[in-house]
Amino acid sequence: MADRRVVITGVSVFSPLGLELSAFWQALVEGKSGIRPFVSFDATELPVRFGGELPGFDAKKSISGKEERKSIKMMSRTIQIGVACALAAFHDSRIDRKQLDSTRFGVEFGSSLIPTDLDDLVPAATLSTTDIPNRVDMQVWGHDGIPTVAPLWMLKYLPNMVACHTSIFLDAQGPNNSITETDISALLALGEAFRILRRDQADFFLCGASDSKMTLLSLVRQCLFAELSKRNDAPDKASRPFDKNRDGWVVAEGAGVLALEDLAHAQRRGATIYGEILGFGSAYDRGLTGSGLARAIHGALTQAGISPQDVDHVNAHGQSTRVGDAWEARGIAAVFGRDTPVFAPKSYFGSLSSASGAAELTASLLAYQHGTLPPTLNYETPDPECPVSVLREARPIKRPYFVKISVTERGQCAAAIVKRFEG
Repeated sequence: MADRRVVITGVSVFSPLGLELSAFWQALVEGKSGIRPFVSFDATELPVRFGGELPGFDAKKSISGKEERKSIKMMSRTIQIGVACALAAFHDSRIDRKQLDSTRFGVEFGSSLIPTDLDDLVPAATLSTTDIPNRVDMQVWGHDGIPTVAPLWMLKYLPNMVACHTSIFLDAQGPNNSITETDISALLALGEAFRILRRDQADFFLCGASDSKMTLLSLVRQCLFAELSKRNDAPDKASRPFDKNRDGWVVAEGAGVLALEDLAHAQRRGATIYGEILGFGSAYDRGLTGSGLARAIHGALTQAGISPQDVDHVNAHGQSTRVGDAWEARGIAAVFGRDTPVFAPKSYFGSLSSASGAAELTASLLAYQHGTLPPTLNYETPDPECPVSVLREARPIKRPYFVKISVTERGQCAAAIVKRFEG
């Protein structure tokens, strides 16, 4: 039944702006950035000393239940954040678990590389290090080092563990998948859940993603290989999507999870509906010209049965990199020209990596609830290489549809069309 309608009935965002939706929205309304100097560890020796840390997250408080808390020690921080956010989204949906068919309850999550905590491997590495720089004695590693590593340590870092723990805790026996496609993971997870629901192979889904790169090991890697902003003197000004003076992206951590549901199923239980998903598209932008992104957007618009003129705004990826923002803007402009406002949520909290799509989409859902679209922070000087109309000031919502897009630095693209629910 391809004519089944898919609605959003639960949301949760854990971001540098806070752990509650109210705090998330309030920061957007007030134009407050969640990017600040690192406080959870000493980053003095790093070239980048700021980012979007998750404030006040405590897995033991966020994951309730005796059996569930026993599993926390087998979760890395990324997985803890994702599971806690998933449980919060499930709670926000206000669904009666006893009335939900387990075999039609799906879980779909995105992920990327989950960095190992140094504490898990330092003892083994220390034992195996030789006097020769960058040399490890593999015989010592095998005989003395490996026994110091916890037997199940790898389970803490497998990218499918958010979906695994969530489905176990909630007895979700329906379709279950994990998508490891970095920055578009969350939106791809939403797209797959959307299609499964339309095919009548499930009634209810939790989908989204989580990510945390707030470890020294991961940050060293990012500082060496990623295009990060170096604005240590003004962290709150560092994430500036599409601005001419952007100098790189900002590392952050968090999660975003959505509860998707068949409309009839939601209406039978009197669910609160945040919005309706009408279309989804994906593509590859070979050569980073913007044409692939335009194809993904056109595909989503066609499935939704609407034109570019029907769209209120584009919720952009807006990574704040020189090359990335330019080709993304070309793709947006190829579809919408300069007529449609562009909103870039990363300007508030940096890049949540694989979790970005779901968290950023939620910003637009809340904008529809409140009737006002917040501006993009730090957009001060237009860049001729980014031919789009970036929103500088808050404005009323004018049209019932918005487009959420996500991309990767390699050119993978995804787009979703969401409509304000009107019955």
